[in-house]
Amino acid sequence: MYNLRSFFISLLTLSLICSCQGNETVSPEKIKAQIAQAEKDFEKMAGEKGIAEAFACFADSNAVIKRQNDTLIKGKENIRNFYSYDFYKNASVKWSPDFIEASGNGDLGYTFGKYLWQSKDSSGKLRESAGIFHTVWKKQKDGSWKYVWD
Repeated sequence: MYNLRSFFISLLTLSLICSCQGNETVSPEKIKAQIAQAEKDFEKMAGEKGIAEAFACFADSNAVIKRQNDTLIKGKENIRNFYSYDFYKNASVKWSPDFIEASGNGDLGYTFGKYLWQSKDSSGKLRESAGIFHTVWKKQKDGSWKYVWD
């Protein structure tokens, strides 16, 4: 009888412990703030370490970017290679999200806003290209945010 009672007490204790784990509620505003910070850090790195390094660093291992003529570039290394062309070495990009949303469980989010590319042509004339960006972010196991779509 004692062993059966100990078993049920242990089972009840284990159930209570398990039911308390994984139920941490993270506020949507906190998640949005984390994504906003990832955007800022991403933009800052692009200015300081270069566009290729920033786009590779902030890419999830399965990231995809859509560029000219609906070309899809898949994976961190292909993204780094794409942004390693001379044009991007002499360019800068600035952006800021106008909107941030996060999933209910806090593991995905998306942003959209305006961007501005600046580069100099062969004669030294400044050229600008502005538009709208849309980025999908995924929370990583280490708690950082990486984009899966840009």
